[in-house]
Amino acid sequence: MAEVNALDALIQALRRLPGVGVKSAQRMAFHLLQHDRAGAQLLSRALQLAAESVQHCERCHTFAQTVICSTCLDPRRDATKLCVVETPADQAALERTGAYKGLYFVLMGKLSPLDGVGPKEIGLRSLFERACDGVVQEVILATNFTAEGEATAHVIRQGLSARGLQLTRLARGVPVGSELEYVDLGTIAHALADRRES
Repeated sequence: MAEVNALDALIQALRRLPGVGVKSAQRMAFHLLQHDRAGAQLLSRALQLAAESVQHCERCHTFAQTVICSTCLDPRRDATKLCVVETPADQAALERTGAYKGLYFVLMGKLSPLDGVGPKEIGLRSLFERACDGVVQEVILATNFTAEGEATAHVIRQGLSARGLQLTRLARGVPVGSELEYVDLGTIAHALADRRES
């Protein structure tokens, strides 16, 4: 039986991270082993702990170490509002704004038929059940403004439109602090279409 080369195994493991190619994985592996053995041990223990203890919240599907996450259990959150996002990273971005005080549903993906990702894979049935629990009054569609994100928002809108809920979509517009000449044309077009009284 061939002996496993530990360095090659580390490089191959690091390549599993998004956006990390062979050269980047080699740099990381060499750095950890040459300059930061303590960091390598820390990273190893943290990955092991996370892989063993992090699960999905039964209510919103985000990452949690408990059956129900702290956001879903927080009585100060507005349970009448449900914000639908694609990933826990999107949820974290919205939380960092401090502007949203409702609850979430994390799809853990987006519709992508070419990749074999359909409504079942992103838990649309669970979303529809949650949105129609009698408490939720507004569903905020906060999927990304990509072709797949727009398709996902459209399917959710179709599935919930006849259920008496207010359906809203995140606004699109010109970023704060930007100059129009440097903003892409699609963003400018959407900002014009979604303009409001000032």
